[in-house]
Amino acid sequence: MTYDPNTPRTDPPPVQREVVHKSGGSAGWWVAGIVAIVALVGMFFVFGNRGTDDADLEMARDTGRAEAMIENAADSAQQAASDAAESSRQAADSIAQSTEAAADNAAAATQNAADNAADATENAADRSGM
Repeated sequence: MTYDPNTPRTDPPPVQREVVHKSGGSAGWWVAGIVAIVALVGMFFVFGNRGTDDADLEMARDTGRAEAMIENAADSAQQAASDAAESSRQAADSIAQSTEAAADNAAAATQNAADNAADATENAADRSGM
């Protein structure tokens, strides 16, 4: 194989990187810990005193209700974080597409202006008899 200096140079395509950020929040673990502590305290009061009365039953119901509310709040917070991440990804995709379209439009406008300038130069040369 011989070297031909007239061969057009081909460079490899540019490398593009995609960075993916994943976050594993610890809010769920904190909520689970608080729920466990509330449950243990509730069980201590319920089972610590063998004589159960209406006040103990009411306290147990309130404890269960509070645990359920905390669990629901944790689930809602995790879903909101997931939705926010998805919305952010969609917004970034939209911005990238808009930027690409704007660059394409600018390139087309530049090419059109160059073509018009070439045509005008050619017309001027024809008129002057060159």
